[in-house]
Amino acid sequence: MNDPRLKELIEEFSFLDDWEERYRYVIDLGRALSPLEKSELVEIAKVRGCASQVWLVSATAPETGLIEFRGQSDAAIVQGLLAILVRMYSGRPPSEILALDAQAAFQALGLGDALTPQRSNGLKAMAQRMHDVARDALARSLA
Repeated sequence: MNDPRLKELIEEFSFLDDWEERYRYVIDLGRALSPLEKSELVEIAKVRGCASQVWLVSATAPETGLIEFRGQSDAAIVQGLLAILVRMYSGRPPSEILALDAQAAFQALGLGDALTPQRSNGLKAMAQRMHDVARDALARSLA
């Protein structure tokens, strides 16, 4: 894992000894995520495949092509997982987003095996949505 953001996250998680500490830290990361505006909590922003409700919005900077993600969930742990994904993927060009493997990253953080199958599916759905946004942005830039 050569990505500096992932290295930073791995370092943060390396100080946490067990799953309970990691779980609490994930929830704390979620609490720090800025909430979406009420106008953004719309059906089109919902991420399908998550057991809890998750909204994800994105914006591409016209001058740089960098994509910013913001999101919100009604479940504390999912909000934390979303915060990690936002931190990993936001502010990057589409090609970098597409090169990042969320599942491998969560394994490196020591979270992959600790997630329930439902949460793991939700994580995949959130990462897939981010990849879809990047793929669409890349296609638009090549058109």
